[in-house]
Amino acid sequence: MSTSATGSGDRVHQDAYSAAYDEDMSLGERLGNITADMSTLIRQEIALAKAEATQSGKQAGKGIGMFAGAGVAALLVLIFFSLALAWWIGSAFEPLNLGWGALAVTVLWAIIAAVLAIVGKKQFKDIGMEQTVDSASRIPDAMKGNETA
Repeated sequence: MSTSATGSGDRVHQDAYSAAYDEDMSLGERLGNITADMSTLIRQEIALAKAEATQSGKQAGKGIGMFAGAGVAALLVLIFFSLALAWWIGSAFEPLNLGWGALAVTVLWAIIAAVLAIVGKKQFKDIGMEQTVDSASRIPDAMKGNETA
């Protein structure tokens, strides 16, 4: 252990070392000091973790808010694009009017929604925890010594 106390950090470390390992102290007093230091260290680490979690939570909240705003803006873009497309279809094909253009866009969105629903349903069918269930079901046999490969 270095005896030079160049900074307050070294002095604190030296004082803590002296308090825990003073030759005149009994074993019980040493253990008490070590236990108190460990308790202080754990409390400080918990306080640090709380502070970091609070800061991370605030930052995540801001990010979620920005994504929500972007989602609203994207929805508005989609709505206005659909209106423009309906107007263009209605005016581009002269015998059609705006109503038929809106119907064509509605059918287009219905097809897109159906395809997304089918793909989403297929994704839900693939959800599962087969490996975990299989592994957990083998635990009782393994405890009895009847483990199978």
